[in-house]
Amino acid sequence: MERAASTPAQPGPLSADLLQKMDAYWRAANYLSVGQIYLLDNPLLREPLTLAHIKPRLLGHWGSAPGLSFIYVHLNRVIKQHDLDVIYVTGPGHGAPALIANTYLEGTYSELYPDVPQNAEGLKRLFKQFSFPGGIPSHTAPETPGSINEGGELGYSLSHAYGAVFDNPELIAACVVGDGEAETGALAAAWHSNKFLNPARDGAVLPILHLNGYKIANPTVLARISREELEDLFIGYGYQPYFVEGDEPAPMHQQMAATLDRVIGEIRAIQHRARHGGPLERPRWPMIILRTPKGWTGPKEVDGKQTEGSWRSHQVPFAEMAEKPEHVRLLEAWLKSYRPEELFDEHGTLRPELAALAPAGERRMGANPHANGGILLRDLRLPDFRDYAVEVPAPGAVSAEATRQMGVFLRDVLTLNQEARNFRIMGPDETASNRLSAVFDVTDRAWMAERLPQDANLAPDGRVMEILSEHTCQGWLEGYLLTGRHGLFDCYEAFIHIVDSMFNQHAKWLEVSRHIPWRRPVASLNYLLTSHVWRQDHNGFSHQDPGFIDLAVNKQGIVQVYLPPDANSLLFVTDRCLRSRNLINIIVAGKQPEPQWLDMDAAIKHCTAGIGIWPWASSDQGGEPDVVMACAGDVPTLETLAAVDLMRQHLPEIKVRVVNVVDLMTLQPPEEHPHGLSNRDFDTLFTTDKPIIFAYHGYPWLIHRLTYRRTNHKNLHVRGFKEKGTTTTPFDMAVLNDIDRFHLVADVIDRVPKLGYHAAYVKQAIRDKLIEHREYITEYGQDLPEIRDWQWPH
Repeated sequence: MERAASTPAQPGPLSADLLQKMDAYWRAANYLSVGQIYLLDNPLLREPLTLAHIKPRLLGHWGSAPGLSFIYVHLNRVIKQHDLDVIYVTGPGHGAPALIANTYLEGTYSELYPDVPQNAEGLKRLFKQFSFPGGIPSHTAPETPGSINEGGELGYSLSHAYGAVFDNPELIAACVVGDGEAETGALAAAWHSNKFLNPARDGAVLPILHLNGYKIANPTVLARISREELEDLFIGYGYQPYFVEGDEPAPMHQQMAATLDRVIGEIRAIQHRARHGGPLERPRWPMIILRTPKGWTGPKEVDGKQTEGSWRSHQVPFAEMAEKPEHVRLLEAWLKSYRPEELFDEHGTLRPELAALAPAGERRMGANPHANGGILLRDLRLPDFRDYAVEVPAPGAVSAEATRQMGVFLRDVLTLNQEARNFRIMGPDETASNRLSAVFDVTDRAWMAERLPQDANLAPDGRVMEILSEHTCQGWLEGYLLTGRHGLFDCYEAFIHIVDSMFNQHAKWLEVSRHIPWRRPVASLNYLLTSHVWRQDHNGFSHQDPGFIDLAVNKQGIVQVYLPPDANSLLFVTDRCLRSRNLINIIVAGKQPEPQWLDMDAAIKHCTAGIGIWPWASSDQGGEPDVVMACAGDVPTLETLAAVDLMRQHLPEIKVRVVNVVDLMTLQPPEEHPHGLSNRDFDTLFTTDKPIIFAYHGYPWLIHRLTYRRTNHKNLHVRGFKEKGTTTTPFDMAVLNDIDRFHLVADVIDRVPKLGYHAAYVKQAIRDKLIEHREYITEYGQDLPEIRDWQWPH
């Protein structure tokens, strides 16, 4: 495993001295990467390596680390040479040893973690903590300085990188895409982000496709096609690819340096033309395709089998240290091949001539403030949401489209923040469909591809970003938020499931970040889910799924779920979400014309609490209710109030309490969620012994899950979506799922003992009305007039 004592000069932009120093820096990073995976003690090999110096459980990934460090040291050079503002986004998430090693070598790690100083004792702690109980994860995580890309899952690096540079004109996001990651659908769509990048107002992304040939056990697709086919693929995507290929360090250093000089020059030329009077058209942005061996500089063979350049180096190249003493010797030889005595002084500190290669201060990629976006975050300028109120002279007296009112509010949010350029709306081709069209009064859709005369609202400088890839929208917005800006993602409710896993990763990032003192709070990730389950009657069963909420509430304390029943409630909730930090806010609201229940003053009071009794719809004042009619969501609220109206007509002796829920998390106990109601307050609202009929927007079992520890849970009966759907009328969707007004009245009859047998006539009338409903819609194709025209009585 011994290597040559010096690196011979090679033709290229690097002098012999600089080449030697950069190679030494790279060796230091590789040494630290191997040490993190394997070593518990003896960090500088100042005594013979023994089994006692090696971790009992070897966890981590070596295969991508040397390539990541190779890129890092070369980026350091161009950052210093050109005073560049660069963040490093790495798709191979389990390459964390390389990121940790490089941020340690540049000094950022020890500044943020003073208990890991730049000396021998610090090296020992650095090594021990990696993938070790009480330490840090094996993948690039919030604990990793300079990172905005969670390494726990592949596919999101490129969309994060583009999101980071939107409205960041001086920033370059160097994004390493692993060839395994490149096989994911999310990454494949993200290559098209270059059609949205405005060189006049945005920064630049430098994609670096790292081909090392293998995933965990299989070859990668892009590493097994011809160079010509690979080049054609990325030219077809709109990039100008440059290849850096080989396995000999000195020629590779010179190749990489020359290529980086060229691509940085092209990026600057593209931006200069766009910013100084040149035509604003979509450029062909450069990218690098870097081909290196898997596990580069690692053991060539282990136990007679090829390791470097094969899948065997993906994770830990060899283990079984206790059973195979020769592996201890192999590890020692591998570590010594990096010649640590040349890299670290007698104190275990990186030698000053090598440390000088790193940029200084915030130009270090581990210390770049864009990778800790809360440092840069500024509050949005928000208009007064009260100014957009729907006039509601009496509950249910007027009708409005809630999201259309929200669109007018968002229009003015965009206007007030036009100069700051720190707010964008992302969505999969649905902004207009979701009734947010007012935003197009003041902005367009971002678009750098070809435009035709018949196109509408397309411009390079648009603040609305639409691509029919929910993955890409989510990735853009996450990158935008994590670098210190604000935004909103609007989507059809059923199809937000496409980003379930991305949501999980972002929620985990926020949860971990809350406990890292140097990670500053960022703006919340705000979802507007509309075109929802109850008004997808025209699109049918495929568009009917409210289950994203079920996934989301698993992330306790991070997630808020809002179900505003009308436009004024939606305005209040939107304002609250845009002001919040370090949360994921989910707003579910309808876009169709619906009755409006609350004037703005009432909406503010109701939504501030998140839950409450609607006195004007209740009849239990001065006594106890016979039944509690609860509702959450716009259509469930409508059907609940219609049911209460029927009971007033046909069961006037029943005392009813109507409880509306806007903030779903109030149903949980306070020890489970900060918005949860105390048991005393919950019991005051829902009683301890009366039947509760709860009409809920989503799957009914979620309400049981949130309330199972409450006193009166045994009397709780929930109606919601139960996977009954088709192309039908709006009201029939409610009937199919037993959440309509007639089924709700029947539920009351079944659960209020005092009604007894005399309610049999009402129940029979309900049965007959449901039969009439079915006959009518199959004959006329629309709901009964008494359903379509129903209004709350005044």
